[in-house]
Amino acid sequence: MTTRLAHANIAAPDAAALAEKFHRLLGLEVAAETVVAEQGVRVLLLAAGEGRVEITEPLGPETPVGRFLAKRGPGLHHLAFGVPDIDAALARLRAAGARLIDAVPRVGAEGHRIAFVHPETFGGVLVELVEEEDHGARGDLPPAR
Repeated sequence: MTTRLAHANIAAPDAAALAEKFHRLLGLEVAAETVVAEQGVRVLLLAAGEGRVEITEPLGPETPVGRFLAKRGPGLHHLAFGVPDIDAALARLRAAGARLIDAVPRVGAEGHRIAFVHPETFGGVLVELVEEEDHGARGDLPPAR
């Protein structure tokens, strides 16, 4: 299975305020903004060279990210890895004994198919798999709103 780091995700109570700090201090620009209602989040994507920083703000306290913030506070939420075939990647992980949160992919912030792997599999780090059409390229981000 070939993977690349697609993005690092930070959970924050105010995505715009944190994005402004990344802009002011590091020069990173918001490349896209979207709401993923089924996951209860607002997402800001910041372009960072060939990679991205994703800032996720919960739409309410009872969402997964809302509960994460209540329990752990703001900070790193997950690492996302791009894969060319998410179904094959999930089958390989399942066969290797990985604990999956999503046995079946769902649609993520950029319209890609995604799935999460339980943190106990990777030393306490939540891992997201992102199916990418052009695995070797960063791809175009949707326009910021």
